[in-house]
Amino acid sequence: MNTEKTPKLHLAILGVGLIGGAFGMALKDKLQDDIFITGNTRTEKSLHEAKALKAIDEGFLDPIECVQGADIIYLSTPVLQIVPLVKKILPHLKPGAILTDAGSTKSFIAKQIMDLLPENIYYVAGHPMTGREKSGVTAAHKDLFNNKCYVIVKDTGAPAKIVEKIVNLIKLTNANITTLTLEEHDRCASIISHIPHITAAALVNLLDKNPNDLESCITLAGGGFKDTTRIASSNADMWADICISNSEPIIEHLSQLQSLLSGVITSIAKKDRQAIHDYFVESKTRRDMILEETKDKYDLI
Repeated sequence: MNTEKTPKLHLAILGVGLIGGAFGMALKDKLQDDIFITGNTRTEKSLHEAKALKAIDEGFLDPIECVQGADIIYLSTPVLQIVPLVKKILPHLKPGAILTDAGSTKSFIAKQIMDLLPENIYYVAGHPMTGREKSGVTAAHKDLFNNKCYVIVKDTGAPAKIVEKIVNLIKLTNANITTLTLEEHDRCASIISHIPHITAAALVNLLDKNPNDLESCITLAGGGFKDTTRIASSNADMWADICISNSEPIIEHLSQLQSLLSGVITSIAKKDRQAIHDYFVESKTRRDMILEETKDKYDLI
């Protein structure tokens, strides 16, 4: 009887921050010694923190060292860093290696990566719809993906068995997987994630437009303001990259939002109570419906 142990899965996480760290923690928690995780961060401090939190087994400041011999490479850096990083590590990947990413925009990344890959390296595009207003590996925890939507894009050229391998790995995080095309993802992510972050930042910046009332406004700021603007505390580098890499849907949806707000301004100026009332009824009806439809599928963030 063959008594040799099954070789460990080697996962390399490039960008062991909030998402990458949580991914490593969740998989280590489930697979224990059946997975070996290497990680790459920008500082020694972050590497030590990632190891202490059991997000990785071994850390490297050099991404090339991190991916040596890796079966799966999880790209979890800001969006505009992903393609340059792929170019850097590609010559050092073993045949059969699989790249997958957690980028918040997909078309911008995927089309460039697919043009770079040789036949024996695969790419499966992904996006976990989860996060926190805090960043860095110390904000990560193994349950971050629990019952959250995780998008897998199947039209990135990888064979079905490769996609299935990534899907099965992600299922270990307790995320709920859905599939979209590249274009569907970017349009929907713009409405559901990108525009709310931009709007939350605008609400906070609105305080600076009213400096004479700033102190009083801060005194009055309660749960509603804090809840609405929570995501404005997110990582600025990440969100600048998202706006650049998903610019067309974001501009289109911001223009639509601008039109909606203009309509409210007009209704208020005219003291058209019915139009104002209808505006709030429509939003409440839609939100209640969304919560009802998703209650058994996903936790909304």
